[in-house]
Amino acid sequence: MPECAVVVYEAEEGGYWVEVPALPGCFSQAETVEGALENVREAIGAHLLALGEDGQEIPEEREVLLGRVEVPSGGD
Repeated sequence: MPECAVVVYEAEEGGYWVEVPALPGCFSQAETVEGALENVREAIGAHLLALGEDGQEIPEEREVLLGRVEVPSGGD
């Protein structure tokens, strides 16, 4: 998996956290976006290593689509 999509979120308590949609359970965090991306690279490597050690297949990444929808307020 030479490159994969990640989603970066701003954490309520400060800093950022990152998830990897192609690897359920693979997350990381840091105080800066750059730090979070660096940490998630390490998390991805460790996750892939663990999958291999467990004899599990490395999942193929699917296209990640991001969208926004308007949500009506409670009385609409």
